Amino acid sequence: MCGIVGYVGSQTASSRPLDVVLEGLRRLEYRGYDSAGVALVSPTGDLGTAKKAGKLANLVEELDLHPLDGATAAIGHTRWATHGAPNDVNAHPHVAGRLALIHNGIVENFAVLKAELLAAGVEFSSETDTEVVAHLVARAYESSHDLTQALTEVAGTLHGTFTLLAVHADAPDVVVGARHDSPLVVGLGDGENFLGSDVAAFIAHTREALELGQDQVVTITPTSVTVTDFDGKPADARRYTVDWDAAAAEKGGFRSFMDKEIHDQPHAVADTLLGRTDARGRLVLDEVRIDEAVLRAVDKIVVVACGTAAYAGHVAKYAIEHWCRIPVEVELAHEFRYRDPVVNERTLVVAVSQSGETMDTLMAVRHAREQGAKVLAIVNTHGSTIPRESDAVLYTHAGPEIAVASTKAFLAQITAAYLLGLYLAQLRGNKFPDEIAEVLTELRAMPDKIQQVIDRSGRVREIARWMADTQSVLFLGRHVGFPVAMEGALKLKELAYIHAEGFAAGELKHGPIALIEPGQPVFVVVPSPRGRDSLHSKVVSNIQEIRARGARTLVIAEDGDEAVRAYADEVFSIPQAPTLLAPLLAVVPLQVFASELAHAKGLDVDQPRNLAKSVTVE
Repeated sequence: MCGIVGYVGSQTASSRPLDVVLEGLRRLEYRGYDSAGVALVSPTGDLGTAKKAGKLANLVEELDLHPLDGATAAIGHTRWATHGAPNDVNAHPHVAGRLALIHNGIVENFAVLKAELLAAGVEFSSETDTEVVAHLVARAYESSHDLTQALTEVAGTLHGTFTLLAVHADAPDVVVGARHDSPLVVGLGDGENFLGSDVAAFIAHTREALELGQDQVVTITPTSVTVTDFDGKPADARRYTVDWDAAAAEKGGFRSFMDKEIHDQPHAVADTLLGRTDARGRLVLDEVRIDEAVLRAVDKIVVVACGTAAYAGHVAKYAIEHWCRIPVEVELAHEFRYRDPVVNERTLVVAVSQSGETMDTLMAVRHAREQGAKVLAIVNTHGSTIPRESDAVLYTHAGPEIAVASTKAFLAQITAAYLLGLYLAQLRGNKFPDEIAEVLTELRAMPDKIQQVIDRSGRVREIARWMADTQSVLFLGRHVGFPVAMEGALKLKELAYIHAEGFAAGELKHGPIALIEPGQPVFVVVPSPRGRDSLHSKVVSNIQEIRARGARTLVIAEDGDEAVRAYADEVFSIPQAPTLLAPLLAVVPLQVFASELAHAKGLDVDQPRNLAKSVTVE
């Protein structure tokens, strides 16, 4: 997820384009901060660019040292790296001749398109999919000499997800944008117009905006905005007035980054799935650079992680063991190297970390490699230490997660683990291609189902507000519902500072049932009745056991499960899904509950006390 800004204004305001773009990038820096860059077109037809790896401050320092001349049009970008390391060369904009282009998203067919360009003699300087698009648009422009037509023509050939912004030195008062499955909004000014991946890009200058539809191209000049579809036909865009202030706009109008990130989850899962299959539908995980023969010989997998990432690892254990028939252990990273673990060259260690800098996990990675194990990292941050020190990396594409307590990164980690499990099953022949294709189809349906859960969350929020004075909440689950229960308890501890525990429901009668007293709230994650029937019935029995002792039962069950209703005080329904994929849905109400209860208590949801986003000490 990257930050994108575009501006065009009158020729008399020569310093304004750069000022507007840098201000917009500052407001969007939460969307991507691996690198930043700008491109400016002057009234005399000159194209100037500047880009630097790292924080936006590095770009500002570069511009102070090497100022760019005044301009009428400008585009700017903060990058969240996908293709290519986060360095100066791979930073956006990418230039092809007299054209500059920036991009948010992933172009899945870039390798095929790049091969065609290489055959035609085009030379590349970066590792990015974006530079491929820049050269394609520049080539199309040579034929039409119309930037809108050129971008429209190329957009129709791209597969994946993208927002593109382009400027050309021959058109100093034009910025053209295109979007497919990626956000782009237009800001309407007086003698100037704006583009942004978020209204935060221009909220300081105008609150009048146009919301672009899917597969639309927009052309802005100082006095006009034109919207067409990918066939070049005129298209409508919805005009609206932004009623947020600048601070709220950075959060997309939500009260907190956590609320925003909960709502980001459908996109986080969808983006993590993007670009993972070839033309035949087979999984191709390009970042997995461990020899296939080595992976076929693996006889044990050890997941090392901490906190929420460890619970993602527990979900992965159920899925990978079922699909691949390889034993999987889940270890807390801070305990791993201190107990003399049994790992060797036939062990695959999977290190899971949002930041890629978690010190406990990094130490576990180093110890595993010293013992001869291969290490694959599942992380969200390009260029971080853990993937650099691992043998392979499978990046999630959740985008920057600002709230300290993880939500969307958790779902993206689970999704990446599913992909790893299916890839190993494909490689080792544990599943037939049509079986893997069926699971992938189910996975691709999950973002829409996650959105349904979010849309239904009104009652969860209402109950959370009503329970603001609660001192203790218990969580029960079985099978993949067990790690969901533990994650639900962790979220409540992190955000609301109250006692919360997650248990395996079958463990209840072995001790924890002593905690049940009249009025005790208990969340129960119920497995699908369409799965193992005995498992569902046993959880229903657990609900009966605690209800008989006065517990207040808050049940998460799939649509159509009527058996639980007689024993539940509240039922929060989620769409039907295969058992192994259900955690992507079942955890969402628990995230919403914890966030809303913390809001009701007047607590800082984004920055809970005593916690840090990245734990860099062991």
